[in-house]
Amino acid sequence: MRLSRPLFVFSLLLAGLLACPSIQAARTITDAAGRAVSIPDRVERVICSGPGCLRLLTYLQAADTAVAVDDIETRRRGFDARPYALAHPEFRSRPVFGEFRGHDNPELILALDPQPQVIFKTYPGLGHDPEELQAKTSIPVIILNYGNLAELRPELEASLRIMGLVLDKSRRAKEVIAYFNSCIADLKERSGNIPPADRPGVFIGGVAFKGAHGYRSTEPGYPPFTFVNADNVARDAGPGGKTPSQADIGKEQILVWDPDILFLDLATLQLGSQAGGLFQLQNDPAYQALSAVQKGRAYGLLPYNWYSKNYGSILANAYFIGKLLYPKRFEDIKPEARADSIYTFLLGEPVFKDLNRMFQGLAFKRIPLE
Repeated sequence: MRLSRPLFVFSLLLAGLLACPSIQAARTITDAAGRAVSIPDRVERVICSGPGCLRLLTYLQAADTAVAVDDIETRRRGFDARPYALAHPEFRSRPVFGEFRGHDNPELILALDPQPQVIFKTYPGLGHDPEELQAKTSIPVIILNYGNLAELRPELEASLRIMGLVLDKSRRAKEVIAYFNSCIADLKERSGNIPPADRPGVFIGGVAFKGAHGYRSTEPGYPPFTFVNADNVARDAGPGGKTPSQADIGKEQILVWDPDILFLDLATLQLGSQAGGLFQLQNDPAYQALSAVQKGRAYGLLPYNWYSKNYGSILANAYFIGKLLYPKRFEDIKPEARADSIYTFLLGEPVFKDLNRMFQGLAFKRIPLE
């Protein structure tokens, strides 16, 4: 039987659709910005734009879906406090689609082979505008709110769920969310009901913020201190009682506080042996007058604010701090082993030793002050 021309053409189109696996029915998801985004039914190829975006992908055990990376992943440097990058060195050899901090290059993206089906983007105010990027590439852009483990934890959890939904990793997203909540609950339970008089005053200096800083740089709302109910002497250092993500504290004020225990964010070592927080604690007469320095009570912590927040390092630092402040409450905890347990769950690899090696082996150790 001979088909009419319209029916014949329709038959050819239908046969082509059935034979082509790359053409898929679409579904619609709502991203963190409330945008309705149409995506393929099955997403197997993505790129992650913006600070921390690729980290979330690795948490969901979907690193193999990243067909390209931004240029921070291909750099070779002596310091790198991104555990996800240590656990997945294959990122270094992936094609580059743009510069770090969301400065995407549409031409490079369009030249990728294979093409990503979806672009995930954190911190949408940085770099390339998401709507413009979507228009230029014709690839759906899904905005994620990176959040944090404190007041913005619901936003982080929502983004993990969105990414999980897109990649058919919803079960893993639930596992990661439950893991974060379980660790935080464990930390708070262990350190709860401790009278204020039994909580040593603590201060962390050298906190990284868009680069390395000296010892005056701190974080009034430092999450590891919060999780173990530590007495952070700088907690009210923000203007108007607010809690900024970073603050520079005058040396005179640190002397007034005279904390019982000092901590050093080892990100400060990037400034070199003749500068930075370690050099200052060892050589500055003002810091030498602190009781904690005179008693040798200063300890190194893993950097965590490195291409946004490394959530595994936050939790690892909290367990070490808890062990140091309240040894009986954390008697069963070995901080290095706990850190590797956290990294293994989130990233698939125990990377504490490799990470610590970059920072002179000072993480979770008493730092030399002489």
